[in-house]
Amino acid sequence: MNPINSKLPNVGTTIFTKMSAMANEHGAINLSQGFPGFEVDKNLTSLVTKYLKEGKNQYAPMPGLLELRITLCNYLQKTYGSEINPNSEITVTAGATQAIYNTISAIIRPGDEVILFSPAYDCYAPAVEVHGGIPVFVSLEHPYYSINWETVKKQMNSKTKLILINSPHNPTGSLLTKEDLKQLHDIVSGTEVLILSDEVYEHITFDGANHESVLAYPELKKRSMVVYSFGKSLHVTGWKLGFCVAPEWWMDEFRKMHQYTVFSCNSPMQYAINEYILNHNPFGNTREFYERKRDLFLDSIKESRFKVIPCKGTYFQLLDYSEITDINDVEFAEKLTKVHGIASIPVSVFYPDLEDNKVLRFCFAKEDELLIKAGKILCTI
Repeated sequence: MNPINSKLPNVGTTIFTKMSAMANEHGAINLSQGFPGFEVDKNLTSLVTKYLKEGKNQYAPMPGLLELRITLCNYLQKTYGSEINPNSEITVTAGATQAIYNTISAIIRPGDEVILFSPAYDCYAPAVEVHGGIPVFVSLEHPYYSINWETVKKQMNSKTKLILINSPHNPTGSLLTKEDLKQLHDIVSGTEVLILSDEVYEHITFDGANHESVLAYPELKKRSMVVYSFGKSLHVTGWKLGFCVAPEWWMDEFRKMHQYTVFSCNSPMQYAINEYILNHNPFGNTREFYERKRDLFLDSIKESRFKVIPCKGTYFQLLDYSEITDINDVEFAEKLTKVHGIASIPVSVFYPDLEDNKVLRFCFAKEDELLIKAGKILCTI
């Protein structure tokens, strides 16, 4: 007996879980799931211990620790020139995924259309569908994964409620430019279309490129919810903490969903993160740290038959294997794991129609020795 009529009948176990399980089963190097493979700064973990011992173990305020919200607003002002009210325009969340889900749950009704760019991170479309919304996919233009704004314009109509953007982009590593945000502004100007901007990799950009946040563009900011992640910026993905920023009228609706989903988030870690940001400048060398790892990984595969697709941000590198084999990317990813001992993510799974461009995603947020070892394996294929 199964009386449940599933709201997400086509959703199963994520590819990240599958590939990580396969990597464990076959003893493979796991460059599939996107989490840092190195120790967290002991200054940060010691602060968590400090606040645990001080008894900061009960509920934090629903929107997050006020001291942390003030610190974050000061950071956003300094970084993007954007004034945010710490009382009414920012909320600490249980990671970016919860922020994205509750943002969508606050505004999407049955029949509303949401424009997504594929390949799209896998939590976007299900959050739309479970609330009766309709995902409308616009494919990024392979191989550089840029947006064709004319195509976006053609997809918009009276049912379009939301456009979800992601930069730096997972899984492709592409970046939105000033021109992209100008085009976005022009498209939504004069409409009631809202923007959800996933900016969790804001500190990880390369080759002198800067992250372009919608917060730096006043007209976009007025209609945007912007999502950030401490997991990505502080290398603590397992803590599941992030925050989001929006105009007060939108944040009011968001908090209605937030308070009945998680209510509030981990107290001692919020205290620790606040003190850590104030005293240790944790974002100062993130770009250089990951750019060196990207370059190390690329140097280790320079003799391989894989073709490198430029990575401008995030800690993911796409590799084109079309000169090696013509089998589909899921099959090739499985073969790499089982036969060659290195796990990756097939990019086709991020497309609604499983578009296969013979591209795999590798996470280089790992120890140097592991990246060099992985590179040697890839050079043998």
